[in-house]
Amino acid sequence: MKASLDLRAALLSLLLLGVILGVWHLATLPSAAPAAPAAAAAAALTPEQIEYAKLMGKDPAALAAGSGGTPTQKAGFPTLAQMGSVVYKHLSSPFYDNGPNDKGVGLQLAYSLGRVALGYLLAALVAIPLGFVIGMSPLIYRALDPFIQVLKPISPLAWMPLALYTIKDSAISGIFVIFICSIWPMLINTAFGVASVRKEWLNVARTLEVPPLRRAFEVILPAAAPTILTGMRISMGIAWLVIVAAEMLVGGTGIGYFVWNEWNNLSLPNVIFAILMIGIVGMLLDLMFAKLQKAVTYAD
Repeated sequence: MKASLDLRAALLSLLLLGVILGVWHLATLPSAAPAAPAAAAAAALTPEQIEYAKLMGKDPAALAAGSGGTPTQKAGFPTLAQMGSVVYKHLSSPFYDNGPNDKGVGLQLAYSLGRVALGYLLAALVAIPLGFVIGMSPLIYRALDPFIQVLKPISPLAWMPLALYTIKDSAISGIFVIFICSIWPMLINTAFGVASVRKEWLNVARTLEVPPLRRAFEVILPAAAPTILTGMRISMGIAWLVIVAAEMLVGGTGIGYFVWNEWNNLSLPNVIFAILMIGIVGMLLDLMFAKLQKAVTYAD
C-alpha cells in the first residue's frame, strides 16, 4: 500500500513538473517583432535605461529595437534551452576559482554551508544544554521565558548592523546571524521535549536511585530526542534561509553573494540557476534531519 502511494505521488510530481516546464516553454516562445525606427525605439526606453545602455557601451536605439523583425524572446525571460545551457556550464565545472567575482557554484555553496555549519553548531552547543536546564526547572523556565519571547521574533537580519559594528568582520557577522536565528527553535523544542517526558519514567529512575547525569542521558534524552530533532530541523531550515540574505548584505563569497552579483550583471539565467540550487540544497538538508528524526522516534 505504501509503495503504491509513493509511486502515485512520484508520478503526480513528475506530471506537475511537466506542466511547469510546459508553461515555461510556452511563456518564452519567440515572437516576431517588426522593425522599429531608431528614434521611436530609443524613445520607448526610460532615461535610466538609456543611461545604463550607454554605460555598458551599447547603442540604446539598437537595444530597444531588438533584432529588427527577427524572433525575439518574450519579456527577456530565459528559455528552457538557455537554462539547460547554463545548468550544464555550471555543473560541468562547479569548483573553478578565477578570482573574487568568478567562482564556481560548488565553491559558493561550500562557503555558505561552512558558515551555516559553524553558526548552527554553536547554536546547538548553547541551545540544547540550556533547553535541558529550562525543561527540568519550572523556576528557570519562568525566569527566562520573557527574554526568550522578546528576542525570538526579532528578524535575524536586524542583528546584522550591530554585528558588523561590534565584530567588524563580515564573515564572522554572517556566522553570528546564523547562530542567533538557529538558537530559538532548538532551545524551545528542547525545553518542551524535556518537560514532556512521562513522569512515570522519571519516578522509576528516582526509585532506582539513578544518578541525575545518568538519568538525563539514559531516560530524558531518548524520550525527548524526537522533539529535539524537530527543533534542530526547523533551525536548519531557518539558517539556510537566512545565510542567503546575509551574504547578499556582507558580500564576498557564498551563494547569496553569487545571486546578488549575477543580478548586478543582469544575468537572469544564472540567478534562476542559483535559486534552484538553494532550493535543492535546502531540501537535502531537510531530508537529512528527517531521517535522523525518524531514527530516534520510537513507535508505540
